[in-house]
Amino acid sequence: MSWLPTLITATPEEGYDLAIKLSRMAVKKTQPNDEARSAMRPDYANNADSLTQVSHVVATNFQTVAQANNYWRD
Repeated sequence: MSWLPTLITATPEEGYDLAIKLSRMAVKKTQPNDEARSAMRPDYANNADSLTQVSHVVATNFQTVAQANNYWRD
C-alpha cells in the first residue's frame, strides 16, 4: 500500500496534518538514514530560521492539499 493513497481529506485540519506528513516524508526520502537525521535534529530544532523554513514548506504543502480538495467547498 502506498503511503500517499490520496490528497483528499475530509476537513482542513486533516489536510494540514497531511501537509505535515508530506513535509516529513520529503525529509525522510531525501535523507533515508535515521541516524543521520537524528544527528542533525539538534542543529535545526534550536534554530529560528530553520523552524521558519519548515513552516514555509508545510504551508506550501497545505496549499497543494487545499487545492486538491477544492478548498473543502462543494
